[in-house]
Amino acid sequence: MTTSPLPPLRLGIAGLGTVGVGVVKIVRQKAALLSARTGRAIEITAVSARSRDKDRGVTLSGYAWEDDPVALAKRDDVDVFVELMGGEDGPAKDAIEAAIALGKDVVTANKALLAHHGQALAEAAEAKDAVIRFEAAVAGGIPVIKSLTEGLAGNEITRVMGVMNGTCNYILTRMQDAGLPYEEVFAEADALGYLEADPNLDVGGIDAGHKLSLLSSIAFGTQVDFDGVALEGIQRISIEDIHQAAELGYKIKLLGVTQLTGRGLEQRMSPCLVPADSPLGQLKGGTNMVVIEGDAVEQVVLRGPGAGEGPTASAVMGDVCDIARGIRVATFGVPATQLSKASSAQSNSPAPFYLRLALEDKPGAMAKIATALGDNGISIDRMRQTRHDDAHAPVLIVTHKTQRNALDQAIEAMRASGVMASDPVALRIETV
Repeated sequence: MTTSPLPPLRLGIAGLGTVGVGVVKIVRQKAALLSARTGRAIEITAVSARSRDKDRGVTLSGYAWEDDPVALAKRDDVDVFVELMGGEDGPAKDAIEAAIALGKDVVTANKALLAHHGQALAEAAEAKDAVIRFEAAVAGGIPVIKSLTEGLAGNEITRVMGVMNGTCNYILTRMQDAGLPYEEVFAEADALGYLEADPNLDVGGIDAGHKLSLLSSIAFGTQVDFDGVALEGIQRISIEDIHQAAELGYKIKLLGVTQLTGRGLEQRMSPCLVPADSPLGQLKGGTNMVVIEGDAVEQVVLRGPGAGEGPTASAVMGDVCDIARGIRVATFGVPATQLSKASSAQSNSPAPFYLRLALEDKPGAMAKIATALGDNGISIDRMRQTRHDDAHAPVLIVTHKTQRNALDQAIEAMRASGVMASDPVALRIETV
């Protein structure tokens, strides 16, 4: 007995920027390969973008055009709505909701939208027997979401950490390699087009925080809680910090870490010192890396390009191919109605910390700093005062393991002591 072939899977693509054009290219150039791997043809039937006339380097004349992405989502000849516009609200949200209301599957690269509205969208989709796939929203071309939801489904995940913003990693490694100050490398990254329209989304850790909140939900079966992510950007990292970290055997990375403890869900995105010879320490440029730890697998390290036309379009097409194969996975790995609402917890696991201080150059200043640390149970592992030509004495301290709340209390005491010339830079030294 022979079975009739499946009908083509018809895509409607909203957003024809770098990633959208990359998806069009893959569907066109790899049509035979996609069909062989999924058992059915995959084709684009309609598209939507802000401008019809823009030269995108690909011909779109064979596709129906919709000025309104909501109209695109509602078309009868669209089976899967592919949202590549971006934005946590507005047209992207409206169009995805319209597709879901009609029971259509959705593929998106929109981490901001899912970080803020993921729970509601997942519940709506699953009530309609539709799926939302978003591999491209986290770590570009790295299949981290598929790894968590499928490949590592037999594990109880204990910790997820990683470098999830290529722009920040570019800035920090460029500072390291070229010996350039933050401000100069920031301007360079901006000129190269690496920064978001609002640069704080990158350097403030917000973009990476969105991604971390999505991974937390999948890893620990909790509702997405972006508001629970403790965010600290890289804006205060100086070339001096880069040099001092290197002398200590470390590199500075914007590192996301999440784990579920008895106190609640810890989620933090902050610059940390990591061993220079570790996989994270050796990560350069715009490359991303995610480290997943589970009770059975122990540790898995995933590394790859975190952005760009090819890698991100590759992730989009991975989701499209799974839908074409008939693979149906709950948005966050388990049914949305079964996701627990975890309480947010500050990271309380002890770690050594790096402190860079600028003190008023007067007698007794260091004694007051040592007292502030000692009164909060913090002992000093290493301390160094560097030469200076002005009235402010630069001091570097590496503590023994302590809890962040104890360090924060010590810093408050330092501020009250009257010897601080500026706010200190405090960076966790992470074991990886």
